[in-house]
Amino acid sequence: MPVFRFAPSPNGYLHLGHALSALLNADMAKAAGGRLLLRIEDIDPARCRPEFEAAIYEDLAWLGIEWEQPVRRQSEHFDEYRKALDRLEADGLVYPAFESRAEIARLIAAREAETGTPWPKDPDGAPLYPGNAKSLSADKRTRRRAAEPFALRLDMQAALVRIGRPLVWTETGGGESREAEAKPERWGDVILGRKEMPASYHLAVVLDDALQGVTHVVRGKDLYESTAVHRLLQELLGLPAPVYHHHRLVLDAEGKKLAKRDPATTLRDLRAAGWTPTDVRHTVGL
Repeated sequence: MPVFRFAPSPNGYLHLGHALSALLNADMAKAAGGRLLLRIEDIDPARCRPEFEAAIYEDLAWLGIEWEQPVRRQSEHFDEYRKALDRLEADGLVYPAFESRAEIARLIAAREAETGTPWPKDPDGAPLYPGNAKSLSADKRTRRRAAEPFALRLDMQAALVRIGRPLVWTETGGGESREAEAKPERWGDVILGRKEMPASYHLAVVLDDALQGVTHVVRGKDLYESTAVHRLLQELLGLPAPVYHHHRLVLDAEGKKLAKRDPATTLRDLRAAGWTPTDVRHTVGL
């Protein structure tokens, strides 16, 4: 049976962009005779708040969306993420890096000054990791891990060698099913976890989808390029690959993606202003 999921983070109130994604998931699950799951991606305790989680349930119920119980909350599954991260590290595919953001910025500035060319960036526009932490000896890593903050990074080169073949995924966004080529190398040595957090978004979402039996991932185009990293992690961990459907984004008057920091389009404010669920559907083009 097809399994879909809507997976918001409770770090702000849902807006029209979230409504489009949630409604699409619900509509597609119903049309396929499948199931709809709700997942709360609250892996970041510094930004996620209980009132935002409560508002998610309220907003989705107002839209007329029904989901299966129980709701999976990432904060309740840290041990599962940690085990996967430990497995990747035991396989020699993950290493600790100790540079702060400021140190990384200084390294990049020095490299750019030395070469006279801009430092490469990932598809989201963030600079690729410029450090040499993966060349540290095992003893030095152990000592520094005990005393310093660190990020656990995927050794992209080693991971690609381990897979040894091109990766693809099935993409249905745009109305037709096609084979999309995954190019995870464009992301460099991505962060998969930190000292204080057992998983990044990339690792947690891949494990969650597999553990919940998700067969269809319906999400915004802003996550299209991230699918390359997710396909790589699925192969490294022996996880199934769902079908992906990346939908259009809801943009503001300036043509930018809606953000939770913009209160003008939150569902709670629109509801208070007298909007109906039908108004929301029409506005997001459904």
